[in-house]
Amino acid sequence: MLKKELDFADRKVMYYSLQEFAREKGFDLAPLPVAVKILMENMLRHGSSDFVSPDDLSALSEWNQTKGKVAKDINFHPGRVVMQDFTGVPAVVDLAAMRNALSENGGDASKINPVIPVDMVVDHSVQVDFNASPSAYKMNVKKEFERNSERYRLLNWAQKEFKNFRVVPPGTGIVHQVNLEYLADVVTLRTVDGQETAFPDTLVGTDSHTTMIGGLCVLGWGVGGIEAEAALLGQPLTMLIPEVVGFRFTGKLPEGTTATDLVLTVTQMLRARAVVGKFVEFYGPGLDHLSLADRATISNMAPEYGATCGLFPIDDELLKYLRLTGRDEQRIRLVEEYAKLQGLWRDPKVEPEFSDTLSLDLREVKPSMAGPNKPQNRVVLEDITSKFEKVLKADYGVSDLEARSSVEGTDYSLGHGDVAIAAITSCTNTSNPAILIAAGLLAKKAVKAGLRSKPWVKTSFAPGSQVVISYLEKAGLLPYLEKLGFHLVGFGCTTCIGNSGPLRPEIEKAILAKKLVTVNVLSGNRNFAGRIHPVSQASFLASPPLVVAYALAGSLRIDITRDALAVNDQGEKVYFKDLWPENSEIEEVMAMSVSSDQFKDKYAEVFKGTAEWAELSGTSGSLFAWTENSSYIRRPPFFDKFNEEQKFVDIKGARTLAILPDATTTDHISPAGVIPFDEPAGQYLISQGVSSSDFNSFGSRRGNHEVMMRGTFGNIRLKNKMLNGVEGGYTLNSRGEQSTIFDTSMAYQKKGIPLILFAGKEYGAGSSRDWAAKGTLLLGVKAVIAESYERIHRSNLVGMGILPLEFEGGDSVDSLGIKGMGSYDLLGVSRLSPKCHLTLVVNEGRRRREFQVRVRIDTSGELDYYRAGGILNLVLKHMSQ
Repeated sequence: MLKKELDFADRKVMYYSLQEFAREKGFDLAPLPVAVKILMENMLRHGSSDFVSPDDLSALSEWNQTKGKVAKDINFHPGRVVMQDFTGVPAVVDLAAMRNALSENGGDASKINPVIPVDMVVDHSVQVDFNASPSAYKMNVKKEFERNSERYRLLNWAQKEFKNFRVVPPGTGIVHQVNLEYLADVVTLRTVDGQETAFPDTLVGTDSHTTMIGGLCVLGWGVGGIEAEAALLGQPLTMLIPEVVGFRFTGKLPEGTTATDLVLTVTQMLRARAVVGKFVEFYGPGLDHLSLADRATISNMAPEYGATCGLFPIDDELLKYLRLTGRDEQRIRLVEEYAKLQGLWRDPKVEPEFSDTLSLDLREVKPSMAGPNKPQNRVVLEDITSKFEKVLKADYGVSDLEARSSVEGTDYSLGHGDVAIAAITSCTNTSNPAILIAAGLLAKKAVKAGLRSKPWVKTSFAPGSQVVISYLEKAGLLPYLEKLGFHLVGFGCTTCIGNSGPLRPEIEKAILAKKLVTVNVLSGNRNFAGRIHPVSQASFLASPPLVVAYALAGSLRIDITRDALAVNDQGEKVYFKDLWPENSEIEEVMAMSVSSDQFKDKYAEVFKGTAEWAELSGTSGSLFAWTENSSYIRRPPFFDKFNEEQKFVDIKGARTLAILPDATTTDHISPAGVIPFDEPAGQYLISQGVSSSDFNSFGSRRGNHEVMMRGTFGNIRLKNKMLNGVEGGYTLNSRGEQSTIFDTSMAYQKKGIPLILFAGKEYGAGSSRDWAAKGTLLLGVKAVIAESYERIHRSNLVGMGILPLEFEGGDSVDSLGIKGMGSYDLLGVSRLSPKCHLTLVVNEGRRRREFQVRVRIDTSGELDYYRAGGILNLVLKHMSQ
């Protein structure tokens, strides 16, 4: 029998025994990766459903032999879903629209309801409008509610009308940090087939950094809102049996380095190893010297190194963290017993087997930053200045490195490399007490040495949890951070998501006057071009203490490892090395300032929210009351024809909407930040009576498809290879004239002409942004042909009924000489099967050429989604029947 019993709180609970399954199938459980064991348990528990077959279980039981290198698709049932508001609001809009569609077709609208727990944490909407002031937090929260009350009323309605749906209100924390510190169980208890059952906590989230929870040995990853909606409605996620890459740590981090330096090193190594679509699991004796917070930092950045997830096993360090964060002691004992029974416990005597391995001696890690526009572009701190000056010439075309621009009304000027923004932000690093205390200690020493942040630097502090402020206050370090301008501006993603807020007008004017390349230094995980700020171009990821250091230096062109960091009012030179705290000092402060009571106190009323949240009033009733004149929330058109039969015929006479280069990210496809006044989205809002001061951001407007489709491919840094030297959302129309991508799309769609996109490598890298697929669909794109895809975006394209295709045999737009101004046919669409080939016919000029392209619909389940016109249409069809 696979069902066994274990004791919990004076009662018996059931679990599905992996040891017993291994005995039945005759394989050795011990060396299997933890991730495979969790998937195996998930399939055993759902073995009686229509989605798991004996063949699936047999294939997974042979992982020791295949190492995941067989193309076998399986179905995974996540135990819960987490959302943030930028991606969560459009998901709720979709669910509300699905209720309308089902009701209008004679169905029961209440069927559209989460069947597994869903937690939404509102963390992406706060913007740094006010900073460097004791009142910054309150003023930013006030502004946030003024801008977003309409969106928040939708969430208020959803919280009342949907079962299994909870909202962590604005001003509380960042979703991944709240998940790590409070929401995650590690081992879940839930009724299965009438019996209380223990099983591993698993989830998917509508944010790519859901992977952070892998530090707690919780298997989870980011998906688009499309897949998340399907999962919460009871649909499994179809996936291939994964390859699992083992990353072995040895040694211990040297003095003067942080978890940020480590994760940037790991990101660079794994990105070079090409782990896209694979699981990564960390092991080895070096884990003895990595705190849970260090591990979570590494797991957080799995999207940056390209993996589906980054998982750590369960051990004493994990239990210690559960106690620190105030988890129930009986549940902690359950985690330990269950982990040891199921082989999830880290056993130093067992060397796990993986599909591939690589290793790192932690003693080799050096202080680092990453930039100016990719997280994997790590630069050792001592080389930052010289490397950046080369980048200024090579990548930004700067000829006069010493150009200066005076700042109106001040006695200083700005030059290339000066720091415009210094932000302690993002769950990646603010979940780690050691590096935040290091930042506080460095600030303390700087203040005592008589230093101040440079006046042109916009400073901000936005931690992912209220607990951070508690321990910094207890340690007496918060006042020193504030004296350097790092006042609390909000509990949310802020600068990391692009909500850095405006620079002072005179600063922005000076930058634009001489086309300066200024720098943003942030403790985040994303620094893609155009993401952090539209005017300040270069962005570097760094640890919180380095963020403070560069606010003091004011320029990336000061080599802080050799030169004086700054000069105080007495004319004394102060050096970075003299401010950096030793590990023993950090550990001593942590021991006296970070306690379990702080977590228990701050999470006691986590769903209560601020006074502004309590004052919100929303509509009620099973159907949402759409408002036609709303500029934030509109009923989307995705489900209007869900019952119509889809026809699958060859795509003929298609035109090219754009040819996009390597590493085109979801930020390029669907920006989250500023809405430009003079572009289609801004002009639409003006036509609706919205003033430019009330535009808010693309991220906050994701409940309005009219805004979002006009913003698709509207990033100011987008490069379309059909145009030479032009940046932004432009293309060539049918007459060969430059026009906006939106206007060109509308003209083609009016004539019934299908559209395709060409792209390079790593298309869709970055955030799990479902609007990057939704907007593509609304612009009339039927297929995307790329050299390679990032995992989540490829899934999102399929989930919206768009055909993802890949060039074969090293082919590319450049090698094939495709210019984008002809017409194109895709032959074989009616005979689609997973990973089959289609014929691409290129008709350019008088030449007709044929090439083979591979279909990137990877599983039979994905083929069903595509044939239904998208995964949610398939769900609706099932429910209506």
